[in-house]
Amino acid sequence: MSSSCLEEENLSNNQWYRIAQEILRKADIEINGTRPWDIQVTNPNFFKRVLQEGSLGLGESFMDGWWECERLDIFFQQVLNAHLEQQLPHHFKDTLRIAASRLTNLQSRKRAWIVGKEHYDLGNDLFTDMLDPYMQYSCGYWKNAATLELAQEAKLELICAKLQLEPGMTLLDIGCGWGGLAEYAARHHGVSVVGVTISAEQQKLAQQRCKGLSVTILLQDYRDLQQQFDRIVSVGMFEHVGPKNYATYFDVVDRNLKPDGVFLLHTIGASNTNDHVDPWINKYIFPNGCLPSVRHIAEASEPHFVMEDWHNFGADYDVTLMSWHQRFLAAWPQLAEKYGVRFKRMFSYYLNACAGAFRARDIQLWQVVFTRGTEGGIRVAR
Repeated sequence: MSSSCLEEENLSNNQWYRIAQEILRKADIEINGTRPWDIQVTNPNFFKRVLQEGSLGLGESFMDGWWECERLDIFFQQVLNAHLEQQLPHHFKDTLRIAASRLTNLQSRKRAWIVGKEHYDLGNDLFTDMLDPYMQYSCGYWKNAATLELAQEAKLELICAKLQLEPGMTLLDIGCGWGGLAEYAARHHGVSVVGVTISAEQQKLAQQRCKGLSVTILLQDYRDLQQQFDRIVSVGMFEHVGPKNYATYFDVVDRNLKPDGVFLLHTIGASNTNDHVDPWINKYIFPNGCLPSVRHIAEASEPHFVMEDWHNFGADYDVTLMSWHQRFLAAWPQLAEKYGVRFKRMFSYYLNACAGAFRARDIQLWQVVFTRGTEGGIRVAR
């Protein structure tokens, strides 16, 4: 045990410690234990803070250095497998946030730009160092891949194969990120691409990487799209749309897709239909985000499309996130001065918590293929 940790005998009269100890033991996690997933507590106020504030208190206390854990990914896997999150209190602010999501549109045209500014505009240096050469900030496809670059290349080719791209086709990429998919589809499949993003930093880098190709990158809200395409794809963007806009989103896709077109939706998904948004993730990582459920997607798409294929490879996101974390740590020496220690703790916490959630199968990753009912059906790649 580290000498910087609190000694258990000094906590014997701390009721918050005793409650936390009892809860954590249900997940086989020890306070100041010796295993990689055990937590090392350095501030006695940690227990009260977490029990009173839940997820937000847990994350913020880690950012403040009140506790450590060698393998945060395993810690979160253990917590979620034991369903400990159901035993933590729902802070009053969390209740207000859920109520607000039901009453107001947190992803309105005006608010939709917030996540671009606060997360995707953090800095192209950060994402260039952390991601693969294709700058894919979404799940790789590890079926036959041994490295992050090969997994992301396999994901890109899988998407193109599912869309059945042919030279001369037009492709709309809703939420095009840094242009990796647009570049890949234009270069390797001979299609013309229009990509849209709400991040100025993403647009700048995407335009640079797609220079000389038949690719246009627009800085605009997806709701303003008014042009028909042979194919439409959306990767890692639907998580920012929000339940109040799902119907509008599919209206937009329908309006912009040619009659015989194919649409592929790639999104993280919630295992249950609810309005819950993790308060720490909402505050520090993806403001106003919300994970869709199977029901959300089915109900919103039903008036428009036939669902041809639903592919879940969420377990691959665990490997992807851990690869990002390794690259993030390796790049930290050149990022440290700009971003600072608190940011490092925040971003490491985010990557590991998400990896643990996917490993516990608490959240999913789906690729869904839609048509308007292609005669004879379509053969979907795997």
